Amino acid sequence: MFMRLDKFLKVSRLVKRREVAKSLCDDGDVVINGKIGKPSSEVNAGDELVLMLGKHKVTVKVKEIKPFANKSNAQECYDLVADEIIGG
Repeated sequence: MFMRLDKFLKVSRLVKRREVAKSLCDDGDVVINGKIGKPSSEVNAGDELVLMLGKHKVTVKVKEIKPFANKSNAQECYDLVADEIIGG
């Protein structure tokens, strides 16, 4: 099972709105398995995502794809690998 990158970012609550996820992808701020992700890129379990959110560089490993998730179980979709602050 796979899901569009922009939708996964929203469902997993890494990003609050799908429009924000789309613009992050369009700006080249999302990398999926070492390649710049497009909003329509496929996300599968086992993929590694790197998000540049302001000064934060967040790296996550996708655990499972869920069609929807609520606040309490959204974090089950991924494992946080790193959350670094870039620059100073």
